[in-house]
Amino acid sequence: MSNQPHLPKQVKIVEVGPRDGLQNEKDTISAAVKIELVDRLTLAGFANIEAASFVSPKWVPQMATSAEVMEKIARRAGTMYSALTPNMQGFEAALAAKADEVVIFGSASEAFSQKNINCSIAESIARFEGVAKAAKEHGLRLRGSISCAFGCPYQGEVPLDAVADVVGRMRDLGCDEIDIADTIGVATPRKTQAVMQRAIAAFHVGGLSGHFHDTYGQALANIYASLETGIAIYHSSVSGLGGCPYAKGATGNVATEDVLYMMQGLGIHTGIDLDLVVDAGQFISQQLGRKGSSRAGNAIAAKRAAA
Repeated sequence: MSNQPHLPKQVKIVEVGPRDGLQNEKDTISAAVKIELVDRLTLAGFANIEAASFVSPKWVPQMATSAEVMEKIARRAGTMYSALTPNMQGFEAALAAKADEVVIFGSASEAFSQKNINCSIAESIARFEGVAKAAKEHGLRLRGSISCAFGCPYQGEVPLDAVADVVGRMRDLGCDEIDIADTIGVATPRKTQAVMQRAIAAFHVGGLSGHFHDTYGQALANIYASLETGIAIYHSSVSGLGGCPYAKGATGNVATEDVLYMMQGLGIHTGIDLDLVVDAGQFISQQLGRKGSSRAGNAIAAKRAAA
């Protein structure tokens, strides 16, 4: 139980490493490695794993094995396996792959929307109407992700009204959950609370999640600031993998191990085994041939090695 009455007693951690974390790796990662990573994360107890992306292999070659990964992972009852679906073709592939949740995406920044997908925010959301309708018809959970909610590499400041507008559009499409993402990691705690409070006013607090990047070392502080607003869902990436291919200067997502270590210290229940996540982080780091960026993960691994 948390001894902090103003913080949630329980949070859901959405593990995004297998998709968001690996999509930008230049060297091809085999389907077998991705499958083992997802299976290790499943065993660690995650309720939600972002495992695949059904986008054109021309744009994201690393995700070309998504159908094979979804087919061969050892699924656990109680774990939701999500897939990114940019269009109806992607949705059909996700449906065939038995995804539990499909993820659509937009930006709070008009400049980023134009650079990223060559259309306005309004146009980008309208493109997802078919996907949203199909998801509902097939009983799939629908998640919306809003990038650059705290700042943009092209336009700088992103107005709170712009964030609230996109939250409202995602809500009206029927999204069950909406991610508020700090794509380039520029948020600080006070800005984080202002954005989250505005998002809460446009949607319900239980359906909002925080997706923070650690570019300026602020991710854990921003998660704590979000906890204070009542947000109880957070995205993180094992070993701190990932970034955004269309956001110049964006570095990795906040590391799952670091988030779990902080949650343990706060007495907040996650249902996830930190030691097994450290193992998964060590595994994928070895496969990539480099040390992971999770400070907690590396410290725990070093302590084990010295024991």
